[in-house]
Amino acid sequence: MQLTHEHREIQKTLKRFIDEEINPHVDEWEAAEIFPTHEVFKQLGKLGLLGLTKPEEYGGAGLDYSYGMAMAETLGHIHCGGVPMAIGVQTDMCTPALARYGSDELKRQFLAPAIAGDTVGCIGVSEPGAGSDVSAIKSVARKDGDDYVITGQKMWITNSLQADWMCMLVNTSDGPPHKNKSLVMVPLREGGRLLPGIEVAGKIRKIGMDSSDTGLLYFDEVRVPQRYRIGAEGQGFIYQMQQFQEERLWCAASCLESLTNCIDWTVEWAQERNLFGATLADQQWVQFKLAEVKTEVECLRALTWRAGELYVSGQDVLELASMAKLKAGRLNRLVTDTCLQFWGGMGFTLENKVARMYRDGRLGSIGGGADEVMLGIIARAMGIAKRPPR
Repeated sequence: MQLTHEHREIQKTLKRFIDEEINPHVDEWEAAEIFPTHEVFKQLGKLGLLGLTKPEEYGGAGLDYSYGMAMAETLGHIHCGGVPMAIGVQTDMCTPALARYGSDELKRQFLAPAIAGDTVGCIGVSEPGAGSDVSAIKSVARKDGDDYVITGQKMWITNSLQADWMCMLVNTSDGPPHKNKSLVMVPLREGGRLLPGIEVAGKIRKIGMDSSDTGLLYFDEVRVPQRYRIGAEGQGFIYQMQQFQEERLWCAASCLESLTNCIDWTVEWAQERNLFGATLADQQWVQFKLAEVKTEVECLRALTWRAGELYVSGQDVLELASMAKLKAGRLNRLVTDTCLQFWGGMGFTLENKVARMYRDGRLGSIGGGADEVMLGIIARAMGIAKRPPR
């Protein structure tokens, strides 16, 4: 896909904001293991960057998804993985179904403030016993008059320590696991305080993505109006699978620049590092390995943007998006590991940017559907695997 002048201008605006307002604070936020999400999102909202692909009547720009991918790629300019992921949750994970299937009331109450950066959202799918197997979630919303009463747990929830609301996947009836789920908008906080029945059990500390706050939440008889349901009852699993297509395209696009930066930083280091009477970059083995990983990243770029182009044209890209997400997760491991090795002892220090990428990038093969889930999707698309019986 050929990027237009408009794509490039959006990328320039975002890159300038990152250089001025994000990268200078990344080390501080990483050490604190959290960043001021409301403050950063409000600034992004003022720049019109939180609703590029969302409807204009709710404050969005009404652009096609190629602009969302251009933004995702530029977020790779941030010198950590946690902040881009938090932004991606707001733009591409907890709002697509809301924008596509939500009522006008829901869009005005939840989508418009999210686009403006006035509120922070999160997506509630994973649970302690249900990660990649989305159909296995146990959270329940039973009907009581005009309300749902929600009980359950949600785990590994990005932004949840600061989020104002959650787009939550819950079981709203008995029946087959792919037909008994709904997406429900659940307010979490009012005036900064958790609403009754909602408890953040604790902050989950991780081996990477330090600046991204991640929590385990309990819901105990939380009452939500049934009109807060997105779209039709029982269609939540389908809506979530559609959201995953954009999430996986976002995941692939968001690592393109960061992986390129990782290689570029390593080339600069190799050209300066002297050993055995020459520079590290003079070693043919180093040259060839860096050439290999550079080639792999460019292959991922081509695959990702091909999938994006087809998605924009209205085609189903489940297979290609899964391929791109699979390849991105694996390159997050291969490229960072290869580069870190060439940094030697410096690569094993906590402050090293490549070391941070090595830690942060490991999530790519787990979050948003593990590598093995992507392989299963691809195999089924090829016609050589069937979904196991339930």
